[in-house]
Amino acid sequence: MSSGTFVDRIDPFAKRSLKKKTKKSQGSSRYRNTQDVELQALPFLKDVPSSEQEELFIRKLRQCCVAFDFMDPVADLKGKEIKRATLNELVEYITVGRGVLTEPVYPEIIKMISANLFRTLPPSDNPDFDPEEDDPTLEASWPHLQVVYEFFLRFLESTDFQPTIGKKVIDQKFVLQLLDLFDSEDPRERDFLKTVLHRIYGKFLGLRAFIRKQINNIFLRFVYETEHFNGVGELLEILGSIINGFALPLKSEHKQFLVKVLLPLHKVKCLSLYHAQLAYCVVQFIEKDATLTEPVVRGLLKFWPKTCSQKEVMFLGEIEEILDVIEPAQFVKIQEPLFRQIAKCVSSPHFQVAERALYFWNGEYILSLIEENIQVIMPIMFPALYRMSKEHWNPTIITLIYNVLKTFMEMNPKLFDELTTSYKAERQKEKKREKERDELWKRLGEMEISHKQQQAAVGAAVAK
Repeated sequence: MSSGTFVDRIDPFAKRSLKKKTKKSQGSSRYRNTQDVELQALPFLKDVPSSEQEELFIRKLRQCCVAFDFMDPVADLKGKEIKRATLNELVEYITVGRGVLTEPVYPEIIKMISANLFRTLPPSDNPDFDPEEDDPTLEASWPHLQVVYEFFLRFLESTDFQPTIGKKVIDQKFVLQLLDLFDSEDPRERDFLKTVLHRIYGKFLGLRAFIRKQINNIFLRFVYETEHFNGVGELLEILGSIINGFALPLKSEHKQFLVKVLLPLHKVKCLSLYHAQLAYCVVQFIEKDATLTEPVVRGLLKFWPKTCSQKEVMFLGEIEEILDVIEPAQFVKIQEPLFRQIAKCVSSPHFQVAERALYFWNGEYILSLIEENIQVIMPIMFPALYRMSKEHWNPTIITLIYNVLKTFMEMNPKLFDELTTSYKAERQKEKKREKERDELWKRLGEMEISHKQQQAAVGAAVAK
């Protein structure tokens, strides 16, 4: 039987299950409109002969396309309950049933999913919404949406699911609409979307490049235009898994994505919302291809925050993750610019930044890399460490600095003594220069006073 004749045959049933209402609904969650219909309970799928189950299944799917106004908690209570019960029944049906995903039901399933999920997301109820401080606005229609997402997942994960049929209805347009939903404020919805998109990426090889390209576009728009998109963290989680599966050698497009898209994501103010997932993706790339270490570290140094200590702490954490997996040959290439930045962090008046930088000396592998390159690293770090050991306001930081200086001294006593002598001599010269500068300013001040006195005397003589 063709799908066309099948649909024609069941249309009368669908019409009978949806009666006209006299009162128009105000729309479902926020800005969606609902159809002007009232649901009627249909028989349970288990209660009809197997020969009639496909037909009833499609009738129930069509019934579940009806949306309700969840902004009004007392509206359409009967219809809402019928739909909720039907959705739960459908979830169970495709989970335990065998051979129930026949070709005619695929387009009906996608229509039902689209009718419920795809909607224009409203602007935030709080125009000054701060995702780090404020509670998100939760989706009012979640009692139904949650079960629709559950159904969608069971559909994709079913042993009966056939990607060759599925690709006819799950296409690029569908994926684009799905990606738009990642901007939902509701973290429960984004969590479901993350799993759904991951399943689609796994099952449809033909959509993989398209999905990566569209995520790329979302990130570029986020970095360079809006700086607002709620689902960045979830999309990065998916990418972390995707990057993990990249074949070697890496394609140039993947390397470009790292440099042109992932690294600029560090610039955004709300980095803390997704930094853990972003750092994971970056480290995955370095583990795949060690030659990417230098562009990554130089990129992080380029975007290093100048005025935000919270972001500096995050950057230092990411650098430590990179150093934990770095190859010695790559370490040599980035040690000078990197430790110049670490020296600045040790000198930071913000104790958390200084503390995080000094923790690098607690890592066994990082310590071994420092020891191998002590002739380069100690001269860079020594002035900041020695100065801060005398000047830093925080006693915990001073203790950590002394520990690092002690480690340096044990690694290479001769170099340590040379640097100490050199530093003290330089400090003496600096003090001398400061004294000469102070004396010069003092003489200039005296000359200015003398000049004013002479002008006043001349003025007085002229007046006489």
